Amino acid sequence: MAREPDIEQRKETLVTVFHSGDEAQVRALVAQWGVEPRKLRALLEAMLEDADALVRQTAAFALGELGGASNAKRLKRQLALEEARGDYDGESVATVITQALGRLEDAGARASLVRRLHRLVAGPRPEHSEVSTVARALWRRRHPELIPIVHQALQRLEPAASRSLHGLLALLEKSPEELRAWVLEPSVPLEHKTAVLTLLEEDIPDGLLAVLPAFISSAHALVETAVGRKGTASYHCDRLFTLVLLHRERLLSALPSESRSELRALARRLVAALSPNCSLGAAVVLQHVGQREDIPLLEANRPAEPILAKVFDEAAQALRQLPPD
Repeated sequence: MAREPDIEQRKETLVTVFHSGDEAQVRALVAQWGVEPRKLRALLEAMLEDADALVRQTAAFALGELGGASNAKRLKRQLALEEARGDYDGESVATVITQALGRLEDAGARASLVRRLHRLVAGPRPEHSEVSTVARALWRRRHPELIPIVHQALQRLEPAASRSLHGLLALLEKSPEELRAWVLEPSVPLEHKTAVLTLLEEDIPDGLLAVLPAFISSAHALVETAVGRKGTASYHCDRLFTLVLLHRERLLSALPSESRSELRALARRLVAALSPNCSLGAAVVLQHVGQREDIPLLEANRPAEPILAKVFDEAAQALRQLPPD
């Protein structure tokens, strides 16, 4: 029997929207169609069996948004199936499932993520991106019981794949005061500090808001290197700007005035960075913490590429709306 046209249309719509990267719209569609839970669940179950990895990714994301114990159980089963494929497509779906499990409140989600970490560590040469995805999900499912598990994983991983777990360990083990001192310590590898910033993009508890000034101060020591070349320093500053912008309302309102001024000074220097991501992040940060006198700086460093230039133009226009001093 042919499938209902409505079902096929829903599948195509979900996949198209997910492929476009509009996760908010996927969530809206899932919420809209959730009034028919059995029909939606049947659609997503069928999509998980599709040969196309993108269709399976879409279904995994949507099941995670639906939530509930039964959907969590189905995702865990699908994770094992995708890992067993042993190919790029399977790994791409496993990544989406890992992210979904990180968002679920199901009691078994953390255990499933820990098993995934164990399997990655036991495998041949796991990629940094794979370990990073698990680390981000585990940060959402954080608990002190993870500390020995992360230590064990670090003993078996090569440095190139372990950076995100070093960041996770710092967040799990250190108090806010200890973390501030750790961030300001020059001997701590910059990659580990960057990993903490990336994990905090997933979730930043209220108790860690006070650590942001330390990251801003620490970034100032990198500014000359970050401006002049692409590399770990510019990437670190890029992740700092990304964190600030993702949690803009909470972070900026919690910043002391001197730290806000320091962030503005950092962004002013980095609008001229060679790294496009770093310079764009700096421009958007200035849009929110800058002053009218920053407009000429934005105009002087405006990229020639139209899409990038638009970001600088919008930042300058926002500053023009500020009242004169």
